[in-house]
Amino acid sequence: MDRSLVLGYTTIGLAVRRALPGWPADPLPRSLEGRHVLVTGASSGLGIATVAGVAGLGATVHMLVRDEAKGAAVADRLRDAQPGVALHLWRCDVADLDDVRRFAADFVAAVPELHAVVHNAGVMPPSRTESPQGLELSMAVHLVGPVVMTEALLPSLAGGRVVLVSSGGMYGQPLRADDPGYTTGDYAPATAYARSKRWQVEMAPLLGARWTDLTVATMHPGWADTPGVRESLPTFRRITRPVLRDDAQGADTSVWLTAVEPAPATGLFWHDRAARPTYLLPTTRASDADRTKAWAWLTEAASLP
Repeated sequence: MDRSLVLGYTTIGLAVRRALPGWPADPLPRSLEGRHVLVTGASSGLGIATVAGVAGLGATVHMLVRDEAKGAAVADRLRDAQPGVALHLWRCDVADLDDVRRFAADFVAAVPELHAVVHNAGVMPPSRTESPQGLELSMAVHLVGPVVMTEALLPSLAGGRVVLVSSGGMYGQPLRADDPGYTTGDYAPATAYARSKRWQVEMAPLLGARWTDLTVATMHPGWADTPGVRESLPTFRRITRPVLRDDAQGADTSVWLTAVEPAPATGLFWHDRAARPTYLLPTTRASDADRTKAWAWLTEAASLP
């Protein structure tokens, strides 16, 4: 179904898969009780749905946002909808590596045991934009910032899970290890977004090998009617709106990966609660040399020892 896109990524695909034998069971009620989960980009779209989903399973949820006022309003709405949920608000700009390290140090001091971090924060700037450290913004927010954050959270995250929210759009892009900053060619927001998501998926097995006691997972939510789609892809939304997933449907696999027991194998790419291939087109298949070059760039950009 995924090769058809419309069948695999929409509400149609999700409904069909849920009806078929073998659909993985929902996490047990209260399965995250007593555990702490960190969700980035927690004040809109899939982030809100992820917070609601893991909080509904009993987790103490730490909501990471850039806009504290917006985040506080979202937290209040969630508390009204789910009385008794444990929510804590943190501020950080994931694009700013200095701010990421500042946040992570504060977090580790306050939360000694973290079960999972869901890296959901996302951007799609209309023109090429750089982070405070000079990285192309999509790469900073979707890859380098999450890697730096996870590395700094390791004292609390030992034995836990890392979920990177990717995109099915990455299937259409190769791993551009030769141009991580998107400095050549005409900049296209959707292409930059998809390139950075391809990097997430390609680097996940290498990150899993580095973080040997963690479960590293990338996933894609299908076509969801998120604020990012509404703002950045209005024509696409107008055409597909009748079959777009809602936020809860888009966040389903992130919540499932956070809670399912036993923990899934590390380094895989997930969609609708199943591991999926990382290539649909032979022209996007990365070579070992590409991955080696990309990993070298990432370790330098993230200052990994």
